[in-house]
Amino acid sequence: LTGTKYGCGGGGCGACTVMISTYEPTSKKIRHYSANACLLPICSLYGVAVTTVEGIGSTKTRVHPVQERLAKCHGSQCGFCTPGIVMSIYTLLRNHPEPTSEQMIEALAGNLCRCTGYRPILDACKTFCKESVCCERKTNGKCCLDQEDDLFDKEAKVSTRLFSTDEFQPLDPTQELIFPPELMRMAENQPKRTLIFHGERMTWISPVSLDELLDLKAAHPKAPLVVGNTTVGPEMKFRGVFHPILIAPARIPDLNVVKYTDDGLTLGAACSLSLVKDILTNAISEFSEEKTKVFCAVLQQLRTLGGEQIRNVASLGGNIISKKSTSDLNPILAASNCMLSLASRGKKRQIPLSDIFADGLGNNAITPEEILVSVHIPHSRKGEYVSAFRQAPRRENALPVTNAGMRVLFEEGTDIIKDLSIFYGGAVSTTVYAKQTCWTLIRRHWNEQMLDEACRLVLKEIALSCSASGEEVDYKKTLIVSFFYRFFLEVLQSLKTMDPCHYPGIPMEYRSVLQDFKTKMPQSIQIYQAKASQSPQDPVGRPIMHQSGIKHACGEAVYIDDLPSVDGELFLAVVTSSRAHAKIVSIDTSEALKGPGVFDIITAHDVPATNEFYYSDDPEIIFARNEVICVGQIVCAVVADSDVHVKQAAAKVKIEYEPLEPVILTIEEAIKHNSFFEPKRTLEHGNVDQAFETVDNIIEGEMHIGGQEHFYMETQSVLAVPKGEDKEMDVYVSTQHPAIIQEMVAASLGVPANRIMCHVKRVGGAFGGKLLKAGLLASVAAVAANKTSRAVRLILSRGDDMLITGGRHPFIGKYKVGFMNDGRIRALDAKYYINGGCTPDESVAVAEVSLLKMDNAYKIPNLRCWAYACKTNLPSNTAFRGFGFPQSALVTETWITGVADKTGLSPEKIREINMYKENEQTHFKQKLDPQNLTRCWNECMEKSAYYSRKTAVNEFNKQNYWKKKGIAIVPMKFPLGLGTRYLSQAAALVHIYTDGSVLLTHGGIEMGQGIHTKMIQIASRELNIPMSYIHFCETSTKTVPNACASVGSAGTDVNGMAVKDACQTLLKRLQPIIDKNPKGTWNDWIKEAFEQSVSLSATGYF
Repeated sequence: LTGTKYGCGGGGCGACTVMISTYEPTSKKIRHYSANACLLPICSLYGVAVTTVEGIGSTKTRVHPVQERLAKCHGSQCGFCTPGIVMSIYTLLRNHPEPTSEQMIEALAGNLCRCTGYRPILDACKTFCKESVCCERKTNGKCCLDQEDDLFDKEAKVSTRLFSTDEFQPLDPTQELIFPPELMRMAENQPKRTLIFHGERMTWISPVSLDELLDLKAAHPKAPLVVGNTTVGPEMKFRGVFHPILIAPARIPDLNVVKYTDDGLTLGAACSLSLVKDILTNAISEFSEEKTKVFCAVLQQLRTLGGEQIRNVASLGGNIISKKSTSDLNPILAASNCMLSLASRGKKRQIPLSDIFADGLGNNAITPEEILVSVHIPHSRKGEYVSAFRQAPRRENALPVTNAGMRVLFEEGTDIIKDLSIFYGGAVSTTVYAKQTCWTLIRRHWNEQMLDEACRLVLKEIALSCSASGEEVDYKKTLIVSFFYRFFLEVLQSLKTMDPCHYPGIPMEYRSVLQDFKTKMPQSIQIYQAKASQSPQDPVGRPIMHQSGIKHACGEAVYIDDLPSVDGELFLAVVTSSRAHAKIVSIDTSEALKGPGVFDIITAHDVPATNEFYYSDDPEIIFARNEVICVGQIVCAVVADSDVHVKQAAAKVKIEYEPLEPVILTIEEAIKHNSFFEPKRTLEHGNVDQAFETVDNIIEGEMHIGGQEHFYMETQSVLAVPKGEDKEMDVYVSTQHPAIIQEMVAASLGVPANRIMCHVKRVGGAFGGKLLKAGLLASVAAVAANKTSRAVRLILSRGDDMLITGGRHPFIGKYKVGFMNDGRIRALDAKYYINGGCTPDESVAVAEVSLLKMDNAYKIPNLRCWAYACKTNLPSNTAFRGFGFPQSALVTETWITGVADKTGLSPEKIREINMYKENEQTHFKQKLDPQNLTRCWNECMEKSAYYSRKTAVNEFNKQNYWKKKGIAIVPMKFPLGLGTRYLSQAAALVHIYTDGSVLLTHGGIEMGQGIHTKMIQIASRELNIPMSYIHFCETSTKTVPNACASVGSAGTDVNGMAVKDACQTLLKRLQPIIDKNPKGTWNDWIKEAFEQSVSLSATGYF
């Protein structure tokens, strides 16, 4: 079963989502929940049913409505994340056949997609929701969903119907899979017994009673308790922590208790966070508001803690016992005086949860033999106010930067503090208690004076980690104070509600600070345009479903790691440098070679020919020889008989280093050491110095932009298969550029390129990250396959992928801009620095593009710009969507805003004044007709009602001091393709078989943009046959040689022209036959052509 995908291995992306179903014999209830397969220990699945994407539907039997709608609504692009998304939606529908949009958004919060931007996925989801997903704002008396007529000209024939709901099969809950009866019988008839599973290196014990658990813990005090495996699992996977014994207490009734008491709620430590969330939601609806303030605060944190898949398995007790600084629950539970029930052999006791964090280190309170049995969450009291806060890089499914739990109790009927608890997380290594602050503020009035003192005290008391950067420390300090300030405002407003006469509350313009941000269902639409004269049979320009869409949704689409294992196949793991710049003194592989299943170690000495590729002065390197130049550089590789064995062996390779200087990591350090890749690039246009003398104003500035990880969902993957004769090898690889893979593998093995066949069926996302680095990794696998004469599979773990490969270039832009008082920009002097990493890769080209596209959409009469690619000791940064343009355009738009500030004009007015307006040359001497630019700008302005929206935004901002809205409109000119002509050539090969079917191939790579679907659309139009007649097999160097990389947003344009050329060649050959028999069918003409010895195969070229 290959449908369930490996995306991150840590429960963060949802690509491996499956549905778990359990049966509870006492209540006779079946429970379905989604979970991350990458974290689920196989031993924890005893007696449960697991449903993978293959189990709910397939192209061979029946496609499930979720699979069908996701594909037909265009919710799948590269398709790698799609099975996980299908399973999240499917599980929700099993529990709620008509979900609300909030439930749908919540169910998908644990799934990442790098291609779609989520809109089409949510379009598919909306078709299952019971309520109409409407904006509930009537503009001109109309809902946003009815405004198509107002937005678009009728004669333009524009449509927003990307799919037809009439085609969808209905969702019928009665047709779903039943819970396996044998598991049901097993649950009802088999007495509960202790389960013990022995693995190669470890033992899993699952007891059924508390006494047995206590005995086990006394015998094995260091053995961790595992319920959801969301803490222990990642530690074992990513940090190399090894536990010979794991104890799984999830089946013990005492640890699953749910009990309402007079003073609160007692929950078993093994209760999942999802269960806690449901119980608290019910309790809040049943009890008075006065009693449920703690419940509300805990529930608020649970809503954004992890994704649904994590909450479904992670336990309340695990969250507490891990004592992690990133726990969103511990600060609020500690602040709320929650009690912990602990047990050890012959002893039971209760302690306040806050005791765990009393020493600020989280070291005391619980002994190794003790078990956390349950947690008591108290009711809130009269005059008590409780709040929880968190700030994370994104709202859902992200670890917090800082979080907090706060509680205050007032003397009855007053605003005098009787008791105060403030706990913070994320500041140091565990949750911390602001004890001195709280004690000092007792008996103070809840007023501005108290607030000032509290902020000073809390900043003094909460010591932040010294390992954090200055900016990070400042940010956390700001959050620490901001959380308390917000708590102050919340309580102030609550006091007013209680007694409006005595307490003023907070000003109206401050009130928006009390409203939480809520994730809403997006309302965007996508439009397309078809000519009125276009034949209904012509598919070009129409929203055709991705050719592999249904296969993606069924988990049937084959990626590299889904390819069946080859007989005798070996797995490869790379051993990477742990130093940024050092001499390799020695490599000790003796321990690694002793490991079970280990076959061999591969080093630079095993490379038959080229190990260093000189595409410029500095080489790209397969294996480091004597020196390493970055952390993550490949030093050697291990091959073994299984993925588990090879990773164990790789960890045992010992490398001794001798540090070398300098170690250059940042752009600033590269400038200091004059460390750059050649050539440095410059562009000059007009007379810059003279222009600066004549302008009214000059502004100068500097902008720093960080890097970015590609995070393609499918990690770098290779399967190299030696053919056994003539040194031939098949290389199956996830790449955007098969030709460079073929070239590099052939060069490393010292064979002609015609012996290496590179195959690419599809790629699970690339975004520029699968070019040169994919070639080096393919060479590693090929060298290993050559040495061992075995097939070798190399699938990077997410951690290794992020360590070894680079991403978008960090960037510094320095600028000096001269302009007139009326907003006309007359001169620009700029310098751009990009952090290239340790080898050139594509860095000089990215630097060039940052110069060529720095004008964005503006005519700058006098400009001078330099671009430097910095050579540093980081993994080489490389191509990434936009390829230098996003960074330089951001710098440009920053100084555009600066000019607006200085002149007092609006940014959109400055943009309008300086936009290209006439047929003219750009600064890089390309002719430009800006007619479309102007038209697009004017239409966007008009149809978005920009100015009326901006007025509304300004009005909102006047009335709201803390919560602000913003609106901007930015034009964009983006030249596609690459500047060099030979890098934009393409070829295609089209065969017509005697049954009339057509086989099409070309040099483009399918990585989510739907290029194969588009090529079939073009062939369908040119040959005037239905798309169903045409099949695309794979991109291969066997069929189309020397293909250029699919990059620069040009793949469809160039390959499409090649396909068109091939089809026109074939049609030209068929034309005499068609002319003779105009009423014949396509099959008649093909049969006749064959009988007349007309060639039915053609290449196309562009």
